[in-house]
Amino acid sequence: MAGRRWGSAVVALVLPLVALTGCGGPTAADSATADVQRLLDRRAAAVLGRDERAYERTGTDADFARLRALPLASWSYRVTGLRRTGDTATADAELRYRVAGYDRAPVTAGRTLRLSRDAGGHWSVDADRPARKSAQQLWDQGEVRLARGTRSLVLGVGQSARSLRGFAGLADRAVPAVSEAWGTDWSRRVVVLVPKSLEGMAGLLGSPASSYRGIAAVTTGETGARDRSPADRIIVNPDAFALLGDVGEQVVVTHETAHVATRAHTTAATPLWLSEGYADWAGYRAAGRTPPEAAPELSRAAGRGELPAGLPADEDFGFTGDASRLARAYESGWTACLMIADRWGESGLRDFYRAVGEHQERSGAVEEAMRDVLGTTPEDFTRQWREYLRDRLG
Repeated sequence: MAGRRWGSAVVALVLPLVALTGCGGPTAADSATADVQRLLDRRAAAVLGRDERAYERTGTDADFARLRALPLASWSYRVTGLRRTGDTATADAELRYRVAGYDRAPVTAGRTLRLSRDAGGHWSVDADRPARKSAQQLWDQGEVRLARGTRSLVLGVGQSARSLRGFAGLADRAVPAVSEAWGTDWSRRVVVLVPKSLEGMAGLLGSPASSYRGIAAVTTGETGARDRSPADRIIVNPDAFALLGDVGEQVVVTHETAHVATRAHTTAATPLWLSEGYADWAGYRAAGRTPPEAAPELSRAAGRGELPAGLPADEDFGFTGDASRLARAYESGWTACLMIADRWGESGLRDFYRAVGEHQERSGAVEEAMRDVLGTTPEDFTRQWREYLRDRLG
């Protein structure tokens, strides 16, 4: 209470000073920020209206041509900071946009804009780039091209129309395959981003390229978002993807689509062996691959009598670690989910996944779901899984 009284006294002293000195109006910095916000509002309206002339009146940055193919439902900026030096300024802004037909809520991206002011006092945009420590957007890498599938939207840079149509076909086959396994309580639509190279993929993820070398695709999204979340993005590494055969391409895209479908039920309580294992299970479900074919690292370990002692930890799924260790982690998760589907049924696997995700934290989530859905314990489950590996891989 003493602190509260002290705060009230300060307010009482300051208010008369403001009234006497006449300093209650907007500062020059506030005025400049408001001017820049109005400028960006006009710029956003030009993007949405596909009005190139109106866009050019807001500045000289060349992004308009790169954005032309994007089917946008919304596009807006919110200025969060402004640093001004004379007739130049740097603005920090939050860009929010929705892709029409796919995003239920806006995607948010941090941007840094360089501005200049002419003799008439009007601000214009000279450059609009990702903010420091923010990932690139696809149009930052070049002109965006588009291919539409029945259930997919593919956006690419530096890719041929034929290549983009190929990805749309893979996604269109993945969506019903995942719905057959998981159910239909998801959007049943996917957005696929195809940059020009591994470096482009890394730019979209805001990470070093070395983190994703050899990784064919990843899915980004907000876990546990049940209502108003942006559509997930499947981001392709074209360098690694080009090394896959037809079956491998379909397995990868179906795997990533499974992440989109299960996202609302994937929470902090969900271990990676389950989320990645389920996505692999969905991907291989119709591929006709036997366990030894789909799990070669575990098969070799089984042949040497070196089966894993337990299910993999989240750390085992790090992309920058040992490639064999990463492969064993994915194969372990897949075989665990395969065993659940074999012994408890596909509905049991689906119910188990959802039950784990219902928990708000990791502690106890798997244990309770195993008890309630599978009627077992983690210790007994691990014993059964190791026996399953011996039978299927040994």
